[in-house]
Amino acid sequence: MGEDQKAPLLQSHHHHHPTKRTGTVWTAVAHVVTGVIGSGVLSLAWSMAQLGWIGGPLAMILFASVTLLSSLLLCNTYRSPDPEYGPHRHPSYLQAVNLHLGAKKGRLCGFLVQLSLYGFGVAYIVTAAISIRAILKSNCYHYDGQGAACSFGDAYYMLIFGIIQIVLSQIPNFHNIEWLSIVAAVMSFTYAFIGMALAVAQIIGNGFIKGSAGGVSTHSMAEKVWLVAQALGDIAFSYPFSVILIEIQDTLKSPPPENQTMKKASTISVIITTFFYLCCGCSGYAAFGSDAPGNLLTGFGFYEPYWLVDLANACIVVHLVGAYQVYSQALFANFEDWFRYRYPESAFVNQTYTLKLPFLPPFGLNLLRLSFRTAYVASSTLIAMIFPYFNQILGVLGGIIFWPLTIYFPVEMYLSQYDIEAWTTKWVLLRIFSISGFVVGSFTLVGSIEGVISAKLS
Repeated sequence: MGEDQKAPLLQSHHHHHPTKRTGTVWTAVAHVVTGVIGSGVLSLAWSMAQLGWIGGPLAMILFASVTLLSSLLLCNTYRSPDPEYGPHRHPSYLQAVNLHLGAKKGRLCGFLVQLSLYGFGVAYIVTAAISIRAILKSNCYHYDGQGAACSFGDAYYMLIFGIIQIVLSQIPNFHNIEWLSIVAAVMSFTYAFIGMALAVAQIIGNGFIKGSAGGVSTHSMAEKVWLVAQALGDIAFSYPFSVILIEIQDTLKSPPPENQTMKKASTISVIITTFFYLCCGCSGYAAFGSDAPGNLLTGFGFYEPYWLVDLANACIVVHLVGAYQVYSQALFANFEDWFRYRYPESAFVNQTYTLKLPFLPPFGLNLLRLSFRTAYVASSTLIAMIFPYFNQILGVLGGIIFWPLTIYFPVEMYLSQYDIEAWTTKWVLLRIFSISGFVVGSFTLVGSIEGVISAKLS
């Protein structure tokens, strides 16, 4: 994803530099769209296939509406009225939660955010390995013919990806690199558009539109329910922008008031994203029907021009190399700051040794950084190797973060900021919204965990 915008998110660093805010509606839209459209796109055709021609688009529109509603609530929490000093800004989601809801909820929010970052790391390793394998497969079929036995394992590529990430993790403040964001955005759109174009070509080749109103038919009702839950989790995973919203709002110029600009930007972004998702999901489902692959771009194994499939998959890998870092660096910064704060005396934590290798610029080596980051990347690679299930992992993540971060915290902050009386209409409606979100979130989480377990056992 242009996942990098989400990076600095989580740092609740208090030394917030007074920067000149110059953002407009359109820069905000650009940030949101690149931040949201990412590897989640690839699972949408599969999700559509589980839900069918009626349920699929409806589910996407439903999640889009929920995301939009929660983002409109969030836009208002960016400033809180302070009678003494004038309105007070909260430059990050975590800080807003801390200040509106107190430190205890803040800790819970921080934990969920870190957990989701770790999960994203695992998901990216799985996705990158799938894409590398897809490139090898399509080349193998191209050179050896369609009858060839082209099978490649995953684990080996996950290891390679993990080793690259261990090296990159040692670069301090990797995520401050502006160009990374641009590269990621270009990559996201390239692979999404190639996927869509290939799907359209496939539909034309088939001569008819595949798929049914009810989606994939299964042996039992229970099986269908679990698949629907995973599909909903995958869709929820594709809309994770509540967490970056406040960061983006912090880049806007005022007047007009930031919340007005951001509400416009959120509305435009959700419309663009949803339209794009519907195009990707529907074209993929129409092309493959019930056989829609978990990751759209791996479905074109026999497809010519094979180099186009390779290009799309290569874009994913490049994108994920950067996205993994961006997500992880945010987490590294949080942990290492916490260690420094806890152990100001320790040389292991604080001492930096300068290392001069031939042909390379001098490099600051810190033992905490070396050991913590290496262990972190190694553990996420290991989990990816044990559970290499793309859709189920996305579903689990979508299920964990969807309700708390997209619904619960925004609703609670809004209620507390505006002192909304209990049992008023607004209060009741927001509570119903929150409870139904909780039910859907729990359902997708349980279904996706069931999916991981049954995939592991089969």
